[in-house]
Amino acid sequence: MILLRKELGDVLRDQRQSQGRTLREVSAAASVSLGYLSEVERGEKEASSELLGSICTALGVPLSEVLGQVSERVAETEAVSAPVALPVPVASLVRASAA
Repeated sequence: MILLRKELGDVLRDQRQSQGRTLREVSAAASVSLGYLSEVERGEKEASSELLGSICTALGVPLSEVLGQVSERVAETEAVSAPVALPVPVASLVRASAA
C-alpha cells in the first residue's frame, strides 16, 4: 500500500539533503519543532497544509514542485505494483464471440 505521508517525507528529506541543510536549520526556518519535522520526513506524521507550506517556504521550493514529485513517486510505485494481465486463451475468445 502506498502511503502519501511516506512519499511526502521522502521528497522533503531529499530536498533538504540536496541543499546540504540540517533538520535543525529547516525546522528553525519553518518554525516547527525538530522532532516533528523529523517525524514528517520519516512518514510517521501527516503534515497539515499550513505546516507543509511552511516547510516548503523554508526549503525555498514551491509546494507544487514537492507535490509533483510526490505524484511521480506514487505513479512509479503503482506501475511497479500493478497486476499483470494474463493472456486470454484464443479458444475462450472464439467461444465468447460465437455466443
